[in-house]
Amino acid sequence: MINTRTASNTQIDIDWLHRIPKAELHLHLEGAIPLDALWELIVKYGGDESVPDRGSLKSRLTYPNFPAFIEAWIWKNNFLRTYDDFLFIAEAVANDLVRQNIIYAEIFFSPSRFTENTTMTTAGIAGAIRAGFDKVSECEIWLLPDLVRDHGPEKAARTLDEIAELTSLGIVGIGAGGSEHLYPPEPFSKIYEKARRLGFKTSIHAGEAAGAESVRGAVEFLRVDRIGHATRAEEDPDLLDLLYEKGTALELCPLSNLATGSIDDIMHHPVRRYFDQGLNISINTDDPGMFHNSMAEEYALLIHKFDFKRSDIKKLILNAVQSSWRPEKIGPSLIEKFKNNKSWV
Repeated sequence: MINTRTASNTQIDIDWLHRIPKAELHLHLEGAIPLDALWELIVKYGGDESVPDRGSLKSRLTYPNFPAFIEAWIWKNNFLRTYDDFLFIAEAVANDLVRQNIIYAEIFFSPSRFTENTTMTTAGIAGAIRAGFDKVSECEIWLLPDLVRDHGPEKAARTLDEIAELTSLGIVGIGAGGSEHLYPPEPFSKIYEKARRLGFKTSIHAGEAAGAESVRGAVEFLRVDRIGHATRAEEDPDLLDLLYEKGTALELCPLSNLATGSIDDIMHHPVRRYFDQGLNISINTDDPGMFHNSMAEEYALLIHKFDFKRSDIKKLILNAVQSSWRPEKIGPSLIEKFKNNKSWV
């Protein structure tokens, strides 16, 4: 925190940032499970020797690097075994969004990580998640299946075919996360082309665990609407020009990038530079259950470390709203929903 700011100013910022309505475009359901809910699942399945008590859970979910984060992600998935578990975490995550005054969210879920070697199906998982979300009416939530690049193009294609029949559950687009440094975007180009034909919007994680070439591949080969992270896109100045020209939406996740070691110092994050260059950026928490962050803390970071003003924060929120994939026929418009909110001041 910058020393010139007083404690009272800091508290004023946090209070305002909590009250203002917010939107989240880059949020993973399985990575957003509140710690109390995750602990309840661990206890349900007989505990785990690496977390002898609830107090040790936060330290278990701390990572020296990106591969260690992926390992912890897979470990945590061991406690999601039934449709009831997915309904349970969906409701818990939705309630946590409401607590933060996040009134709109698009949430990734990763069905292919759970359908292999189980009796669960993609349709069953998606249905359970929607049932959990439907228990909480104060936040509007849409679903984005993560095709999981680690499982390869063939399995990604199967997942796409499965979710094509599930649009009634509020599925509006696709993404692909996972080990970006091991699985480049180009082999997924035909899948993304088919997704567009099916009417889905598209995104992919790029420029997080790999360099600018990964972001360029996402733009040129996959022709995505949005890119998650894009932290290393600035390694290629011409690429930044391309992103600006195309208006590609960038889902930035500063505290996530620090937590996974994608950046070694928060002051190295490009968020201020991207904003000043006029790139279409939004701010997101990514995996708050695993990084222990909130949307208010993300925005507070921008104010205290990068000299963002309140008007800038509101612009970032509206960037997220305007980059959302909410179906156009739903009314009133999402912009109106935010600007007419009593806390939009």
